[in-house]
Amino acid sequence: DMIAIPFGGDTRFICVASPGYIAQHGAPKTPEDLQNHTCIRQRMPSGKRYRWEFERRGQEKVINVPGTLTLDHPGLMADAAARGLGIAYLAEHVVRDRLERGELITLLDDWCPPIPGLCLYYSGHRHVPAGLRAFIDELKRPR
Repeated sequence: DMIAIPFGGDTRFICVASPGYIAQHGAPKTPEDLQNHTCIRQRMPSGKRYRWEFERRGQEKVINVPGTLTLDHPGLMADAAARGLGIAYLAEHVVRDRLERGELITLLDDWCPPIPGLCLYYSGHRHVPAGLRAFIDELKRPR
């Protein structure tokens, strides 16, 4: 009875580091290699640290990465990675400008496939308020 309206398109979470960090420490070849690197970890609103998720050809890996710096904001994580403080795992759209400017480079690309984007879910058996209907119509509008 739930209706899903996709929006925002697919997304991808990627590992990034500064060229200087890679020159000094080398690039990881597999997700397990991250255990030998300094990573910039993310703290979730619940207080737990986010474990990095990878997938390649049906093989999934979840890595609890090491690192002394833990942040709770993607922008700060991107700043720290660009300053050479370690490897960060972020949504590609967060770091796109820095990648284009060469401040960051991607790592483990073959382990970071796109994932489905967001969906708005609402009940198909209840009255849809006017504000929500307008929002749904806007999401459905061809671009």
